[in-house]
Amino acid sequence: MRALGLAALLAAGACASGKPYVRPAAPDAPPAFKENADWQAARPADVTVRGAWWQIFQDPQLDALEARIDDSNQSLKIQQARFQQARAAVAIANAGRYPQVTTSPAISGGEQSGNRTNAAAHERTSDLILPVDVSYEVDVWSRVRQTVEAARFTAQASAADVETVRLSLHAELALDYFDLRGLDAERALLDDTVAAFTRALELTRNRFAGGIASQADVALAETQLEETRAQAVDNTARRSALEHAIADLVGTAPAALHLASTPLTAPPPEIPGGLPSQLLERRPDIAAAERRVAAANALVGIARTAFFPRLLLTAAAGFESRSLTSWLTGLSAFWAAGPAAAATIFDAGRRRAVSAQAQAAYDESVADYRETILRSLQEVEDNLAALRVLREEADVQAAAVAAATRSLTLAENRYRGGVTSYLEVITAQNATLANQRTGVSILSRRLEASVLLIKALGGGWDASTLPTVKTGTGR
Repeated sequence: MRALGLAALLAAGACASGKPYVRPAAPDAPPAFKENADWQAARPADVTVRGAWWQIFQDPQLDALEARIDDSNQSLKIQQARFQQARAAVAIANAGRYPQVTTSPAISGGEQSGNRTNAAAHERTSDLILPVDVSYEVDVWSRVRQTVEAARFTAQASAADVETVRLSLHAELALDYFDLRGLDAERALLDDTVAAFTRALELTRNRFAGGIASQADVALAETQLEETRAQAVDNTARRSALEHAIADLVGTAPAALHLASTPLTAPPPEIPGGLPSQLLERRPDIAAAERRVAAANALVGIARTAFFPRLLLTAAAGFESRSLTSWLTGLSAFWAAGPAAAATIFDAGRRRAVSAQAQAAYDESVADYRETILRSLQEVEDNLAALRVLREEADVQAAAVAAATRSLTLAENRYRGGVTSYLEVITAQNATLANQRTGVSILSRRLEASVLLIKALGGGWDASTLPTVKTGTGR
């Protein structure tokens, strides 16, 4: 009978422990990215995305700024502190696997009431006790084990969150940096244009003094020059805001950071999109979502154990005496030991509701995991498409700049020859400047799309760097 009872107990424990965790099926992913079909590896450039992925842009100033994020960015430090809290929670949960030993020594004295039954009038009493209490939960239903598992999976998710924040911060810095360099290129263009417009104004004034040009031509030249100067001033304001944002990202005061003007010149390197299936291992946000599914699965099992009694082994031993001289003698020793069980008989459906809540939370985490995968596929496709379209647009825009430059040259020659008015020159100047600025904008957008593609691909991160399930500790 005892063997049958033990077998029934173990069988019930196995049922209560919940289902073993299995990674949810991911949404069906295509064998390749649609927008990556015509990608060809650039040679001899090395485009492999590694941990310090920003180095593929071969910009020493960017490399120096990115290196400061891990040491100085406060948002990253906040997330790292949260991970340390999650690691501590693993240790807290793991302590439940072992007996808990406590002691509460006490010395008390007093005087009894004379009206107490069978007591001498005002009899003095004293009690000296040195107990040691031991309690241990027998994890028949795997409640403790699953609590530890939930904490470990949560810690892994927190570690992946750290990498998600790290990747986002590095990408944000690169985006701000390339925006700033794009403004530098635009400022260089505006400065050259201001110099050209200044010469044109001087020419127009000379022609007016010679009676060849009109006062209206001079006014138009002055208007064009001052408008371009105003655009240069606005450029400076936008650049200052970006420089301040970069200072915040690298953890320094804006006044302590100054970035020399370095206009954009080179297009971005070609970046392979890889395979959609690789995103499951390369994106930390997907890893975090999957680890939260595992934690939610453990919480479902924990909720189910509430339907079964908690089994405890308790023991107490120590010394108790009325006199200090006889306190620690053999006669004062005591001990007690035995099992105990605690079970809820009626709770008006509370446990059933808690179990349903845990199951719903699990279903939510599965949906979030799958949505994270779908969103990651979209982000990669979006940026692959952006790079492809912007590359084509850059070629077309280069032709437009060349045509506008030729038109300006012709207009200036016609104006010097007295064939046309200065209005035709101004029109050509505006068209040339607008097309040149558009070309700079496209180059800046191409670099930004490259950064966003690397971010969408997970940077150089890999799921193998997560803390192990066995230890739940650092890398």
